[in-house]
Amino acid sequence: MLFKSTNFGDDKDRALKKSDKSWTYFASDVAYHNNKLNRNFDTLINILGADHAGYIKRIIASVEALSNKKNKLICKVSQLVKLIKDGKPFKMSKRKGDYITAEDLINEVGKDATRFIMLNRSSDVELDFDFSKVKEKTKDNPLYYVQYCYARISSVFRHAKININQEVNIKSYNFNYSSEEIKILKKISQWPRCIDIASKKLEPHRMPVYLYELASEFHSYWNLGKENEDKRFINKDNKVSDDKIALLKAISNLIKSGMDIVGVHSPEKM
Repeated sequence: MLFKSTNFGDDKDRALKKSDKSWTYFASDVAYHNNKLNRNFDTLINILGADHAGYIKRIIASVEALSNKKNKLICKVSQLVKLIKDGKPFKMSKRKGDYITAEDLINEVGKDATRFIMLNRSSDVELDFDFSKVKEKTKDNPLYYVQYCYARISSVFRHAKININQEVNIKSYNFNYSSEEIKILKKISQWPRCIDIASKKLEPHRMPVYLYELASEFHSYWNLGKENEDKRFINKDNKVSDDKIALLKAISNLIKSGMDIVGVHSPEKM
């Protein structure tokens, strides 16, 4: 039994049933997608491994035939993840019983690191997941750098005796921000567009990448305070001015919101 998938743009027609009357793997996939269509989803999304990229045309053809609609199915190809342990590639083999499950990975580095690092790159780019680096407390560890941004802001709010989770009480917003602060505010203004593009293009990596960039802007500004008192969030009178509070609140709100979307914790202390 053949499916005339060439009528829908495939390279060749595909077998649904073998000569011995048994069904092919492709037939079960067709049935599965038909079940999804019967549940009245507007759009179907498949996430395929890199070794299944050649499978896309036939499955899109089957969905088009079943639904009589083009562009009903979107296929995203995800490249492989290379695990690196003790500075060496960790080679896995199911046959030898030598492999790591997602549960093993979470137990080793935690769910926050697993989720954030996995999402921190485009699905069409190979990822080197280094067990040691995801535990480092450095700029090279994107999760730590973003979480440390939120923790630093939380420390300033504690000093000012302000609850970071509540609205701030500022009566006048007539501030005169520096060029460095305006640069951060401009970055904050780009967040809605980042969310929009990530959603429409099905590219969630844009969110953790953006959060890392914002955290980098913040840490760079924080470090300026080591040489310039005007850049410090806690001034020489041991107080935090309203303009600094408003800026920090905007950054913390965005970091917390973004991390919640990604599904990662935002610690107030580190």
